[in-house]
Amino acid sequence: MNKKAIVSDKAPAAVGPYSQAVEKDGFIFVSGQIALKDGAPITDWDEAVKTVFDNVEKILAAAGAGLRDVLKTTVYVTDMAKFGVVNEEYARRFPAPFPARVCVGVSSLPKGSLLEIECVAKK
Repeated sequence: MNKKAIVSDKAPAAVGPYSQAVEKDGFIFVSGQIALKDGAPITDWDEAVKTVFDNVEKILAAAGAGLRDVLKTTVYVTDMAKFGVVNEEYARRFPAPFPARVCVGVSSLPKGSLLEIECVAKK
């Protein structure tokens, strides 16, 4: 199968039995990233959104890729009223053309996180 686990010590370790990312045939599947600081959830939306994007970026870098290589994201938010904060950072971080995206409102996320973002990239 030749899949390869991608690990970055610059992003939080997985909080369960999964890899931060997996690469296969140049595709990179980044697991959902949440905003933690010292193991606790970040409760400020602006800081949480920036932290999640930073984590995704660090994991992609460990695979030799970047946000420019992202094809699709899935965004989970616990408060759809805060989606504007996510959207602003999304537009700031990703170069055009923007990745395809799904956004889902959820009642809760692991560790009490405000949001979670996963993505698929191709080198």
